[in-house]
Amino acid sequence: MTFLFINMKTNDSLSYAGPIGVFDSGYGGLTILDKIRKQMPEYDYIYLGDNARTPYGPRSFEVVYEFTLQAVKKLFELGCPLVILACNTASAKALRTIQQTNLPSIDPSRRVLGVIRPTVECIGDLTQNRHVGILATSGTIKSESYLLEIEKLFPDVTVTGEACPMWVPLVENNEYDSEGADYFVQKHIRQLLAKDPDIDTLILGCTHYPLLIEKIRQFTPSHIRIVPQGEYVAHSLQNYLKRHPEMNIRCTKGGTCRFLTTESTAKFEESASIFLCQNEMEVKSITLE
Repeated sequence: MTFLFINMKTNDSLSYAGPIGVFDSGYGGLTILDKIRKQMPEYDYIYLGDNARTPYGPRSFEVVYEFTLQAVKKLFELGCPLVILACNTASAKALRTIQQTNLPSIDPSRRVLGVIRPTVECIGDLTQNRHVGILATSGTIKSESYLLEIEKLFPDVTVTGEACPMWVPLVENNEYDSEGADYFVQKHIRQLLAKDPDIDTLILGCTHYPLLIEKIRQFTPSHIRIVPQGEYVAHSLQNYLKRHPEMNIRCTKGGTCRFLTTESTAKFEESASIFLCQNEMEVKSITLE
């Protein structure tokens, strides 16, 4: 892939034009990439999965930050002017520090965006009684990122979270349609609704969870609205690029998509097929450090 140099007015410096980078600790971010590509098929993309070190959910803030920063730097090295953290745990535990501490010294003209804020921004229009539930990994729930972001935008909304530590392994091991999945999905939905029976809107705060959506619907009362993230993140990114033409011009538009993994390419292709209806993909194995 060829990267272009374009003259940016900011600081009169030369800046890279290249693909949009999409990062996840595992495979769930492919659900975000899929929606983004459907919404914006003309752009070039690089997807990076840190599949050898997944899951990030149980890891400490410090480790998640270190791993996420390594991935962001790698995508910058590959010419990405814009990186999307398509991982709720990375968005919760690493995004703010990278934006505020690292970007100014690495390259202040580049951007790193997460998936929590775009999801939160839609909540005010979705909940009728102002009671919202969050289903997410332990790391995302402990970070209270959804709670804090919703409080900023919609202080009248009551937020209740439930950690679902078994859901990601169920998906990544292709057990999301099994009887075992029934048990764990029903368990956590019951526990969440026991905390707040008035919930009318349910955020799936992990990019893996859309693969469990049929099970989630099965055990969720029909009046509760279920909110997967992909479409909201895709619309938010499209709007962001409209508001920031200086970034949009730096995102190349050739309709291509490459995949990088810290796992073996064979393992990635096998697992990615669960998330993407795509028979052929260009995959390369890399090391993050």
